[in-house]
Parts: sequence; C-alpha cells; structure tokens
Amino acid sequence: MIIDTTEIQAINSFFRLESLKEVYGIIWMLIPIFTPVLGITIGVLVIVWLEREISAGIQQRIGPEYAGPLGILQALADGTKLLFKENLLPSRGDIRLFSIGPSIAVTSILLSFLVIPFGYHLVLSDLNIGVFLWIAISSIAPVGLLMSGYGSNNKYSFLGGLRAAAQSISYEIPLTLCVLSISLRVIR
Repeated sequence: MIIDTTEIQAINSFFRLESLKEVYGIIWMLIPIFTPVLGITIGVLVIVWLEREISAGIQQRIGPEYAGPLGILQALADGTKLLFKENLLPSRGDIRLFSIGPSIAVTSILLSFLVIPFGYHLVLSDLNIGVFLWIAISSIAPVGLLMSGYGSNNKYSFLGGLRAAAQSISYEIPLTLCVLSISLRVIR
C-alpha cells in the first residue's frame, strides 16, 4: 500500500488540530474569567478619566491632557508611578504589623473569589456554604486595615485605620443583609 505525501500531510494536520484542541479548551475556560475583569478595568479607567475631566471643567482649569490622547492614559501613568514609589516604614512602629496589614486585606479579598462561579462548569471550589464563606472571608479585610494603622505607632495613622475599618464595616453590613435575605429566600 503506497501512501502519497498529501495523505501524510492530511494525517499530520489532524494530529496538530488534536493537540490544539486542549489549548482551545483552556482559552475558552479563561474567557469567562478575563471578560469581567477586563470590563471592570476599562470601566474604572473611563470613570477616573471622566472624574478628572469634569472636575477640571468645574474648576475652570486644564484637565489631564499630556498622557496619551486627551489624557486617557493618565490613570495608567498614576498607577505605574504608585507601583514604583519607595516604601516608607515607620521608624518607631511595629514593622511586621505595618507590613502584614495590607497583605491580610488584599489576601482576604482575593480569597473571596474562590467561591464565585465564572461559568456553568467553571467554579474554583463548589461549596454548599459558598455565600456564607464569601461573607466571612471578605469581612477579614478591616482587620488588616486596623493592623496597619496600629503598627505605625502614630495616633493619626491609627485613627485613619479605625476610620477605614469603620467605613469597610459600614459597607459590609448592608451588603451582608442583602445577600443573606436573598439566600434565605432561595433556600427552601
């Protein structure tokens, strides 16, 4: 039996398609995750740009105009500047508390994404108590804010940490009541 080169090329192309099938599966699995993240990021950038433009118009001054066309990239420039700023640590404070506080706040928020379904079959951990675990994990963030304020050994920073924690808690209470009321309505 003689196989010509066109048949060999056709067979090889099927093998390549089979190996690409796994890559396409991974891409289609990541699309539901990155679509809301991209939408939220673009929405925040647009809102920040609008806030700066409207504030500049109200105050009769020139708004952001140098970073990109019409100052659209100003928020990205500010974020980049913030990432590369020097870290200042308090000289008389508790450096461990001061450093661990923001880590606890960010970690609790990132852990709360464990129970959020991104697609029909795309849930990182499917738990029966997902809503309650989400509420519990996200309510740890004010502790990190308090730790940072207390770790600075400065009364004004401590008051700022208390205020930030109080704001966070005051937003969490109505959110928790709304989520729990919907959960109780759904449970039979």
